[in-house]
Amino acid sequence: MSTDLPKADFARNMTLIGHSDIGGRPDGVQLMINKGHAFVGHMFSKGFSVADVSDPRDIKPVAYIPAPENTWNIHLQTFDDLLLVIHAKDMFAAAEFADEKAYYTTSVGKTVGTDEVGKRERDWSAGMAVYDIKNPAEPRQIGFMPVEGGGIHRIWYTGGQYAYASALLDGYADYIFITIDMSDPTKPQEAGRWWIPGMHTAGGEVPDPAAGRRAGLHHAIIHGDTAYAAWRDAGMVIIDIADRSKPELVRHMNWSPPFGGGTHNCLPLPDRDLLVVLDEAVLDHQEDGIKHVWIFDNRQRDNPVSIATVPYPDEDDYISKGGHFGPHNLYENRPDGLVSDQLIFTTFQNAGIRVFDISNPYRPEETAAFVPPAPEKLMDHRPNRDKVIQSCDVYVDRNGLVYANDYNGGLYVLEYEG
Repeated sequence: MSTDLPKADFARNMTLIGHSDIGGRPDGVQLMINKGHAFVGHMFSKGFSVADVSDPRDIKPVAYIPAPENTWNIHLQTFDDLLLVIHAKDMFAAAEFADEKAYYTTSVGKTVGTDEVGKRERDWSAGMAVYDIKNPAEPRQIGFMPVEGGGIHRIWYTGGQYAYASALLDGYADYIFITIDMSDPTKPQEAGRWWIPGMHTAGGEVPDPAAGRRAGLHHAIIHGDTAYAAWRDAGMVIIDIADRSKPELVRHMNWSPPFGGGTHNCLPLPDRDLLVVLDEAVLDHQEDGIKHVWIFDNRQRDNPVSIATVPYPDEDDYISKGGHFGPHNLYENRPDGLVSDQLIFTTFQNAGIRVFDISNPYRPEETAAFVPPAPEKLMDHRPNRDKVIQSCDVYVDRNGLVYANDYNGGLYVLEYEG
């Protein structure tokens, strides 16, 4: 029951109407809403959960599917009757990443041992699981695409023949871009791949990221025959995927340095010829510098131009608060949810959820904010973590209800009043 709702540390033009600890598993990463149900991947509880949110004031957890041993299911996608769930090495349970800085500042292929084929014994599941969710309260696995390596990190799927994913495969320095043929959902198959030259170590290529930097794909967002790929410290890569078996480079651009990297989302707004590109803050106390949400003019696909950044929260001293301060994720205009090219919904980690009006793309303005209180308990088992909110993902349904989750604090349902 969503009674006795948590009291916000700060709120403006957003009202909390529902909250859930998701059956005692309040650690949420990626979040999808489908058929009146929330699908939540867990960071520390392993596996994923389903909650009935048809009445957002009375959220009811209805299913929990545990992950295989040592495996992450943190990211997932739903569309129509399908749910796609990533399988990857649980990086934050690994000794080599006990200090999270190691995860964000090194090529994970080298650390995990996937850049050299067969270097280490595998004790995790790697690939992509497919579930039938005609009955959303009872996901039923119908397919699995295994990969050799660290696994899949994040997927983009909005129906149709193809899905798109970032994959850490044997013989590569970090995550690369793959296309997946979903013609038979019970037997998904890789259709094509693309990587930044230098990443294919098994092919004799030599990666050359600067010390303390990570050139790996987080994920791509697709519009038509173009993939807008967020490549962490290597910036944004625009890929032509007219031939899904042979993706081709359109443009690779990187603003890091001088800025801090961590590119996480590249969201096209095609009706306005704009791109919204978010760089993720990945270290505590803003140690990795100020990370921006950028607005690009995208009238020319091979030459996007940065024209603005969204304003930073300043009503509190978030740098000193503890944990990460700065952008993490943005709502990606899912076709079965709200589609807006005027409002951008983001998570700012210890500064909560933020909404920006970009009707004037040269002067974005914050129109709403909601900062949840400190979590009741710390689900994050890594050493030296602060007991603070770390708002992680946000989804906006067709009715305009805002769903947001947190590494520790559970699922929040908000009404936007901006």
